[in-house]
Amino acid sequence: MNLAILISGSGTNLQSIIGEVEAGRLPGVNLAVVVSNRRNAFGLQRAAQHGIPTELHLLKPYREAGRSREAYDADLAALLQRYGVDWVVLAGWMHLLSMAFLEHYPNHVINLHPALPGHFPGTHAIERAFEAFQRGEVAHTGVMVHFVPDEGVDVGPTILQEEVPILPDDTLQTLEARIHGVEHRLLPEAIRRVIVTTQASVASS
Repeated sequence: MNLAILISGSGTNLQSIIGEVEAGRLPGVNLAVVVSNRRNAFGLQRAAQHGIPTELHLLKPYREAGRSREAYDADLAALLQRYGVDWVVLAGWMHLLSMAFLEHYPNHVINLHPALPGHFPGTHAIERAFEAFQRGEVAHTGVMVHFVPDEGVDVGPTILQEEVPILPDDTLQTLEARIHGVEHRLLPEAIRRVIVTTQASVASS
């Protein structure tokens, strides 16, 4: 199975996937390409260090040319198709995908979100959970990995989720570190359950 990993930042979750693939714990998974929508994303260097092809797909040229987000997304899908991509994993991809992209990968797009289903959708989820804790509104947050079937924000069917407590002496930084630790474990496990299992089922049928 050829995977595309879409990133926007440092790529720590990408690194966790690379580690699992290289250790043989994601059998049959090939990291076909890593795509970033930000030029300075360190995840591009991580991918290159492991011999994984990288692509930069910037939105700004589309905006400057008066082209739509749908055009951007359609071209992104075409880019991935050139690499023979079967599955798409959003690992810190800070961009909402439209149906112009998703229609090319129905039920084959997976997203990581640092909150539980129905809580803190969208950006800055960890900060918002921490602020809610300080107001006495929540006692925990979490991490989920879910399918992206449509343009809804962090509402697709859940693959895996794990609660993360917020401790009385937590700072935003300690909470972030604990959540990232869960992310690094949960995302490869979701890939293992969904993609590796699917591949095994197809092979045995």
